[in-house]
Amino acid sequence: MFSVNYDGLPIASVDSVPFKGWQLWDFKVRQMLKIRRAANGEVVFTVSGCMDAENILELRSLLQSEAKGRRITLDLRDLTLVDQAAVSFLERSEADGVRLENCPAYIREWIRRDRRGT
Repeated sequence: MFSVNYDGLPIASVDSVPFKGWQLWDFKVRQMLKIRRAANGEVVFTVSGCMDAENILELRSLLQSEAKGRRITLDLRDLTLVDQAAVSFLERSEADGVRLENCPAYIREWIRRDRRGT
């Protein structure tokens, strides 16, 4: 097994397993999520990349660290991929008053379906 690093952080791991004369490779890429914060009266977190169960904990922590009563917006314009845990997180965040800006249509539809229970 070996891993691929970028800026000292592991982004992928590869396992090699011999199988009946073939060399099988299991390549796993760690999902990357970039979060940028800007504040000018309100706080805007711009998220880009892939959001999944592994990386929503960091975003949740950032949201919780903001002062109570401060308006928070998540700009999702560059969010490319989400899983069910991320959609549930976004749904809960919106219900708690976080504004979802530039939400991709497929994510908005997924949130609607989750709310309806379908």
